Amino acid sequence: MRIGLLTGGGDCPGLNAAIRAVVRRARFAGHETLGIRNGWAGLSEAGQPDVIPLDRHDVSGILPEGGTILGTSRTNPLAAEGGIEIVRDNIAALALDGLVVIGGDDTLSVAAALAGCGEPVVGIPKTMDNDVWGTERCIGFDSAATIVMEAIDRLQSTAASHHRVMVVEVMGRDAGWIAAYGGLAGGADAVLVPERPVDLDAVCRHLSQRAKVGTGSSIVVVSEGVDVPRALGTDEVAAGESLDAFGHPRLDRRGVGERLGREIEARTHIETRVTVLGHLQRGGPPSLVDRVLASRYGVAAVEALEAGRWGVMVALRGEAIVEVPLDQVSRATRPVDVGLLDLAALLD
Repeated sequence: MRIGLLTGGGDCPGLNAAIRAVVRRARFAGHETLGIRNGWAGLSEAGQPDVIPLDRHDVSGILPEGGTILGTSRTNPLAAEGGIEIVRDNIAALALDGLVVIGGDDTLSVAAALAGCGEPVVGIPKTMDNDVWGTERCIGFDSAATIVMEAIDRLQSTAASHHRVMVVEVMGRDAGWIAAYGGLAGGADAVLVPERPVDLDAVCRHLSQRAKVGTGSSIVVVSEGVDVPRALGTDEVAAGESLDAFGHPRLDRRGVGERLGREIEARTHIETRVTVLGHLQRGGPPSLVDRVLASRYGVAAVEALEAGRWGVMVALRGEAIVEVPLDQVSRATRPVDVGLLDLAALLD
């Protein structure tokens, strides 16, 4: 077989581990692997696919490396007139017998469209947001949540020393998995996520009560996708807000953490500082969990192609790797289990 491989959407730890697994499993069976550069952009120029051959030596040593050796982008062929046809023409020109697509819900929505056209596509779920429907874990999530936990560990001591409230803004557009897991593991005193409406009055009452006990400090973790203006009773929209190719706003420019920090300080009169972790959550080596998960996904994706099981995404259910139809994956995202928030509140 001749297998194409791409990584799309935001980078995260574990992508290279998955690339390595695909290439080595393919080579074990005598298959050829072509790496497609920069996600769907590498297949979106008519007659000019951007590819590199990948063999064992090309992926040697990349297991612990962050990012992706293939590069990535948020290119959306579905948004361009004739875009999906160009991608299909390039797949045909490359004589690919299969295509492995590593990405989140946006990247996999393009994979689902290709599968609907009869292309031999298999998806691997990757997003630190952990919100791809149909799987219990996505590549990158464990690494990102661990970074959040470690950041909170460090912020606890400085918050206690100054009796402050520390607001920690983390990634999470539609789902609060990173905030929930990172906050729970780090002992945060309040965790705010997109899935649950924010009651700022209740949050501030809780923080004021905490100021009177123990060290008098608190940690508040907030997902960047939380609608702070709505929590304040307004419908503000950021002026000149830019959108990506999939129609998503640039959340890093909304200043959710800063807005929340100012509001908390104004209401409680407790000194409040804000830390925006940003792309620190995306960088660095993958965790043990992500290395193992990515390796299992990569092998399973090649085996699905070999068996002719196309139009699926490999997924984790319990401890087993299963296959989920791509057309189902692209219909919804997976919200956080809000029971985690109740658990964090119980342990506060």
